Amino acid sequence: MSSSSMLPAAATAASKRLILVHGTGHGGWCWYKVATLLRAAGHRVDAPDMAASGADARPLRDAPTFEDYSRPLLDALRALPPGEKAVLVGHSFGGMSVALAAEEFPDKVAAAVFLTAFMPDCAHPRTHTIEALPAGLDWMDSVTDEGHAPPSVFLGPQFLRRMLYQLCPEEDYTLSQSLARVSSYYVADQRRRPPFSADRYGAVSKVYVVAKQDLAMVEQYQRQMIASVPVAEVREMAGADHMAMLSAPEVLAGHLADIANTYA
Repeated sequence: MSSSSMLPAAATAASKRLILVHGTGHGGWCWYKVATLLRAAGHRVDAPDMAASGADARPLRDAPTFEDYSRPLLDALRALPPGEKAVLVGHSFGGMSVALAAEEFPDKVAAAVFLTAFMPDCAHPRTHTIEALPAGLDWMDSVTDEGHAPPSVFLGPQFLRRMLYQLCPEEDYTLSQSLARVSSYYVADQRRRPPFSADRYGAVSKVYVVAKQDLAMVEQYQRQMIASVPVAEVREMAGADHMAMLSAPEVLAGHLADIANTYA
């Protein structure tokens, strides 16, 4: 982490806007450590709940499409003052929402950051990167319901503890057990959409942050996505599991502050 990233607000040269997007079954709450550090450094940080996630009271059936699910992020970009841009940070499935936002509002995105996240390309269907997840992943006690509208997934407590939170403090795992919710990958809905376009999503600067100790989206899979999508830079977090914002918050906040200062 650079020595300047976490300076007090009074010492920062300029405040940057970052929007942090959570992954499946989670909410804006999972960013509480990183958001606090970035705000202490003088940055403006939003960590919205996607629809039917976190503290958003709607049931999943009230977010039937991926665009419905991602609307809080789209609305946040739409509400930016003219000429202002934000650095978008997508974690895990949040990378798909960031890609959609970059497709819809490329002129409002300073950079799209993918933190051990799904990063789609412009050559294949939008779901290609999700469907390319290694088949050997053990979902353990997670529960899927293809008959639900939209098809739902609930990440089980054993799966979370062993595959996503294995390096996280116990209290953060305990927090997840109070706040985790049923969600969806919206695969069928996204299959009906055209690929992301090269002149919109493809034109936005992208940064990939590799979590080297991720047991679910393993490093090899992350590298496969990086090889298929032009990125401005790749950063690595050696001691981070899938929930890098909880297992290595100071290091991640330093990377995000540096990225914001570079691209915003």
